[in-house]
Amino acid sequence: MLKRLIALCSFVALASCGIAYIPSQVSQADSKVRVVPLTAETVLSANQSPYNPRALPAAFSQTSGAPSAGRGVGALPEATLERPQRPNALALRLPPAVPNTPYRIGVGDVLLLATRDAANTVEELSGLLAAQNRRQGYTVQDDGAIAIPDVGRVQVAGSTLEEAEAQLFRRLLDNQIDPTFSLELAEFNSKRVSIGGAVGNPTLVPITLTPLTLDQVLSAAGGIQTPDMDFASIRIYRDGTLYQIPLETYLSRGDVQKTRLAAGDSVFVDTEFELDRAQAYFTEQITLAQLRQTARVSALNELQVEMELRRASLNEARTNFQARLELDAVDRDYVYLAGEVNSPARFALPPERKASLADALFSEGGFSSQTANPSQIYVLRGSLDPREFSAVTALHLDASNAANLMLATRLEMRPNDVVFIAEQPITRWNRVVQQFVPSLINTAAAAAN
Repeated sequence: MLKRLIALCSFVALASCGIAYIPSQVSQADSKVRVVPLTAETVLSANQSPYNPRALPAAFSQTSGAPSAGRGVGALPEATLERPQRPNALALRLPPAVPNTPYRIGVGDVLLLATRDAANTVEELSGLLAAQNRRQGYTVQDDGAIAIPDVGRVQVAGSTLEEAEAQLFRRLLDNQIDPTFSLELAEFNSKRVSIGGAVGNPTLVPITLTPLTLDQVLSAAGGIQTPDMDFASIRIYRDGTLYQIPLETYLSRGDVQKTRLAAGDSVFVDTEFELDRAQAYFTEQITLAQLRQTARVSALNELQVEMELRRASLNEARTNFQARLELDAVDRDYVYLAGEVNSPARFALPPERKASLADALFSEGGFSSQTANPSQIYVLRGSLDPREFSAVTALHLDASNAANLMLATRLEMRPNDVVFIAEQPITRWNRVVQQFVPSLINTAAAAAN
């Protein structure tokens, strides 16, 4: 009797399978659903539908790097000097003597390093070794060092040539390099004397290994060019003090002509006679330079503040937009994922570019390899024509052939598209069994009781 009851319950459960589980599927039974196989041609046709991705707010494309127009140093006061009356004579005022010290290397100087190439004994005996020396110039950089390949940076600023050679010798030995070399000063750029005024060619004269004297500087500048020899004078500006040499005294005394100059001296041949006027000239030039520097610093500070305000405004606008985005208060275009996907969700179409079916599908985890039917992937797209409001085009992708997944990377998504993946037949059967087996057991148990 129990066996008959169990068999009867099984028959009733199997007969009710059609209503126990109803799977989702794409059916063409409705005349308004049109299934289109996805091929290269139908992809091009589907991508023809009009769509403009949403744009990001302007704050995401703006930068804070545009300075205000017209902001600059501004006009500085003009230099003015009054012409005083001539006195009867000019006073001699010589600068203090410069100590005789060896030349010390400075920033900007160029050192010439000559090293020996590898040579055989025959070349050495024949005197060809000197012709094979490698000569390379190195400029002393702003940190006081020269950069030598395989050795590194060697500090030479402030050193004499002999001290620099000793320092380089130790570094070559530390790096296990043949210390046979010669070091020379090729260019003198760190210590200079400027000369201007009534000379043939105002210029900068470098100080070299030999002392630089006043007559050498005047000769390098093309000599004194003034018709007023009686009241002409040579002014030397050194460390904030102005010295004066009447031209007559200079021409008559050899020791004055051999006055040694120091680095940073400014020599000015003046046809004026008043020491105070020359002093005022240098003071005024220094003041104008300081005003120019102050104005530049002020302009840079104002520009920096303006840039920071712009950057803060842009960051605030971007932060506000992202906060509205997190609260779902911004209009977005979505694609919806349904069926046998790993995570049914809505995929937001990115701004300012078009997304593909592969983007929408795999950015949310893809589809289940156990339950999904790869041959039944559909993109459901409604008609935009109001006369066909309920018409649906089902773009069918058969991914049972993995090569067809390339079509998913080319098919562009449109707002409100629905990506649907059907289940496998075995999945459908398993779900039917999962629904009616518990009912069958409960029915049998109730009959047994």
